[in-house]
Amino acid sequence: MLVAFSVAPSGTGGSDGSVHDAVAAAVRIVRESGLPNRTDSMFTTIEGEWDEVFDVVRRATEAVGAYGSRVSLVLKADIRPGYVGELEGKLERLETAMDALDADD
Repeated sequence: MLVAFSVAPSGTGGSDGSVHDAVAAAVRIVRESGLPNRTDSMFTTIEGEWDEVFDVVRRATEAVGAYGSRVSLVLKADIRPGYVGELEGKLERLETAMDALDADD
């Protein structure tokens, strides 16, 4: 399964509203998990089995909780039993489809 999630604290009391330290704490948990992952400007996506992925999401959320009085978690999952390597595979198929469209032009 792939899980894309975004986690951020609120009630931080910070004047600039920045949450980069909290996000860094969450991303560290993800990277140290050893699961395939990718972080972009909005989400972190991880790949693995249900229990291991949600354990990482839980621990990342708990790490962010240390930075504020509340935590917001947005999560989207692609559950496709029997498939692995989809963190890269989905992008490769997209690029192939884009190349085919370009060839048709």
